[in-house]
Amino acid sequence: MTKSTLLAVFLQIVFVFQASSQTVDAFRNEIEQIIRSKNAVVGVSIVDNDGKDTLSINGERHFPMQSVFKFHIGVALLSEVDKGIFSLDQKVKIGKDELLPELWSPIAEKYPEGATLTLAEILAYTISQSDNVGCDVLLRLLGGPKTVEDYFVTNGFTDISIKINEEVMQSSWDLQFQNWTTPKTASEVLEVFYNNSSNLLSQKSRDFIWKIMRETSTGKNRIKGNLPAGTIVAHKTGWSGTHKTTGITAAVNDIGIVFLPGGKHFFISVFVTESKEDLATNEQIIADIAKVAWDYFSNETN
Repeated sequence: MTKSTLLAVFLQIVFVFQASSQTVDAFRNEIEQIIRSKNAVVGVSIVDNDGKDTLSINGERHFPMQSVFKFHIGVALLSEVDKGIFSLDQKVKIGKDELLPELWSPIAEKYPEGATLTLAEILAYTISQSDNVGCDVLLRLLGGPKTVEDYFVTNGFTDISIKINEEVMQSSWDLQFQNWTTPKTASEVLEVFYNNSSNLLSQKSRDFIWKIMRETSTGKNRIKGNLPAGTIVAHKTGWSGTHKTTGITAAVNDIGIVFLPGGKHFFISVFVTESKEDLATNEQIIADIAKVAWDYFSNETN
């Protein structure tokens, strides 16, 4: 290879690198512009199809999870199913006394006198519909919230705290902050369990949880809000409500996987806290960030 050819190749590499760097910078700038004008603290972690940390804003800050932790509960329970301790078709009785009126629960609405449901049904209610009664039933089966935290810590995810169930969390505003994670760890958990590179779940359990994540009916105006119709998103939401005195919202969250045309995907975790915006604005923050990510990765695949 001649010196002139080597120089041409070198210049081409430099050009591609600079163009890529400029594109990533523009990607970040668009997201920062969405956040900048809002009276809220926003955490973002977006990871591309290849598993690189593509973008992180407040990625190592602790954010209250609220119902996002139901995904983690589902994963921990399925690991016990894989061990043979539980089975998805086993029946679990939910008594009328467990249907606490202050807890959001499609199970309670459908079965006001209580019910006996399969574990698979309770998991689907808990994750797809964010059922709080189902959540606490699953936590009791597992031995409590700390069991879920210990499962993730044991498997290398240190930035996760799961200390209380829904009944306790809904009893006092300040208690919700005991259940927290970081945006970067949320995306890491999504990536590890979707790719299943560490074989932490069986193929059957992996397929089951991503099926019910795709069926999530809450938070339609968040990650999915601005994406093209028909886009497949497997996600889990969380929401704190708004403090009656301060007007502050502690959590409007959504974490998930967005599937692009052509078979690629990206992982996205967005947490909104300390917000004085209304719910529609908080959800729009998430939707706008997801759309910027969609455009960025869609252009990369073309």
